Order: sequence, then structure tokens, then C-alpha cells
Amino acid sequence: MTVAEHYTYRVRWSAEDESYVATVAELRSLSWLAPERSEALDGIVSLVEETIADLAANGESVPDAIADRSYSGQFVVRIPPETHRRLALEAAEQGVSLNRLASSRLAG
Repeated sequence: MTVAEHYTYRVRWSAEDESYVATVAELRSLSWLAPERSEALDGIVSLVEETIADLAANGESVPDAIADRSYSGQFVVRIPPETHRRLALEAAEQGVSLNRLASSRLAG
């Protein structure tokens, strides 16, 4: 199994190109166009495998798959003071913590 198999792929129809376009989240500069959905996916996976091999051969870092990364569950977001105040008030009115309110909004 290669790292490429764990990457996050997306295939969507492109009306502009009149083809399916496949992309990979971990290597955003790569894409593959094909008339069939399965061909687009096969094409991008092959391109990613080649790209990973080239990166490794040149001593460059290969991105970890998003699915294989660890997440702490914490991140910091800066917002205007008035928005902070409004959200804190809303959380208080709902009887929940600001963290719980923000988490539910982000998940929704």
C-alpha cells in the first residue's frame, strides 16, 4: 500500500471542460481530466504516485495523507471583539459554553 492510496481524492464534472476533473487535497496543484469518472480517478492516482516518486527521488518532503494525520481538536480563530461579545452573550442565553456554541456552529 502506498501513501497515495490514503490521499483525499475528489472527482467532479466540469461543464467548462466537458470532462470529469479529479483532484487531490494533499497536492493541490495536481489535477486530471477525463471523459469518464473512473478514468479521471485512475489518472489522478497515477499522477500522484509519479509525483510522490519524484519528490522522494529529489529528497523533497512528501505530504502526509490528511487521513493519517493526528488532530488535537483545538485551533485558534481570531474574530472581531463585537462578534466575540455577541457569541458569548448567545452562549450565556443558551446556557452553554462559548466553546460548545462555536463547536456546534462549526459542525453544523
